[in-house]
Amino acid sequence: MRLSLNTQIFLGVLLGVLLGLLFAQLGTEATLSRHGLYVGGLVSTVFIDLLKMVLVPLVFTSIAVGVANLRLHQQMHRVWVATLGFFVVSMAAAMVLGLTACNLFEPGKGLNLAMFQTAMHGFDAKQMTLADFFSKFLHGLFVNPFAALAQGNVLAIVMFALFLGVALVLGGERYRTVLALLQEGLEITLRMVGWIMHLAPFGIMALLAQLVASQNTALLASLAKFVAVIVGTTLLHSVLVLPLMLYAVTRIKPLAFFRGAREALITAFATSSSSATLPVTLRCAEQHLHVKPDIAGFVIPLGATINMDGTALYEAAAALFIANLAGVELNAVQQLIVFCTAMIAAIGAPGIPSAGMVTMVMVLQSVGLPAEAIAILLPIDRILDTVRTMVNVQGDMIGSLIVQKLVAGDAARGTRSRTAN
Repeated sequence: MRLSLNTQIFLGVLLGVLLGLLFAQLGTEATLSRHGLYVGGLVSTVFIDLLKMVLVPLVFTSIAVGVANLRLHQQMHRVWVATLGFFVVSMAAAMVLGLTACNLFEPGKGLNLAMFQTAMHGFDAKQMTLADFFSKFLHGLFVNPFAALAQGNVLAIVMFALFLGVALVLGGERYRTVLALLQEGLEITLRMVGWIMHLAPFGIMALLAQLVASQNTALLASLAKFVAVIVGTTLLHSVLVLPLMLYAVTRIKPLAFFRGAREALITAFATSSSSATLPVTLRCAEQHLHVKPDIAGFVIPLGATINMDGTALYEAAAALFIANLAGVELNAVQQLIVFCTAMIAAIGAPGIPSAGMVTMVMVLQSVGLPAEAIAILLPIDRILDTVRTMVNVQGDMIGSLIVQKLVAGDAARGTRSRTAN
């Protein structure tokens, strides 16, 4: 009997963790460990590169086609409002949860900052003010589309695809050939995604083996309280807040959602990249959760770029953690600044592993904390990145379900209103 893809992925997760523990015990000098990590690195690199290969055409075609089809059904405005509204609410809820937990448990108090001087030595943090970051973020939205496609600049690709989708709508039948070509391109890309997913169990196994084997457990233990707070609050947002939002709007039960979404969630956990997971996320949303392709093709790629619940929660909480280590008390106004800055930083963070480390500098500087202190988080970032990326991807899928329900409800009310008149 042939095992299902989900079962194969679960087996890959289990074997990856066990192999990682084995390699860690043997040490990098052992022949088995050295060759095992080399082969694992090769397999995981091929898997990630294959996902990245289809990322750009998938984002470009799915958003352009999605916008055109939504507008044709006179739903574009409602989808925009519902999508952005959900993104803001979900990220705000995540940050409130993270800040509350850090104020309650106070991770970092009592630790000696001097013990991290070695890790901080030589760390070159890029100085960036809030105004500089915001200016750079806006500048990155509108660039040469060919350069964006060649460089894999997802945010710029999203913006160009949005403009192209609107142009296709306004052109009507004149551009139907271009729209048909984009639709066929999307179908071809999704077919390739299906092929790549056959490698998912092996790629995920190799990624987790490397991850478990390469962690500095001594330093991780010294930051155990902070890790526990972040993991606990992120999972609480995942299993309570987001499912409650989903159930309140759609009446979809959490277990039904997790059954349909687990393939994407496991891939996100292993890759730590919402962008690399995007092909799998779209597949789960459309095939397992029954989100209409028009909705999924718009909400999910946009969410993979700007909807970062886990990243927003982590960056807000990490700022308080650094403040505790430095012996600085952040008042309510300063924590509000952290709240706003972390949301902008999360929106601007690319969906790649440890991308939040880049924008974390801006969050620290917004309240006068030393940017160099970001080096404290480097040894544990890779572990935490797995959990927050999983929640980022979960938020995108839940957002697509909520938007679909809200748009359908608005359309039904509009129809009843026109009938009554």
